[in-house]
Amino acid sequence: MVDEALNAWCRERGLFAHHLAQWRVDFCAVVGTGSRRENAQEVRDLKQANVQLQRELNRKEKALAEAAALLVLQKKYRALFEGEAE
Repeated sequence: MVDEALNAWCRERGLFAHHLAQWRVDFCAVVGTGSRRENAQEVRDLKQANVQLQRELNRKEKALAEAAALLVLQKKYRALFEGEAE
């Protein structure tokens, strides 16, 4: 963008042109770090961790559902047989 247009665009959004320049430098510095092999390994590790966390979450959700069902059955049992115990 031309300087005038860039400054107008920034004013409309409450930004400063030097912030945009700094963000560009910061972004390029982050994107340029590390090799593709390192990034690919990191992505694989994150995917593997995600799969493990999903499995653990599913296991815990099943256990929670079972516990909730047992509590409901316990309440029903007490409601049915509470009067007979006396």
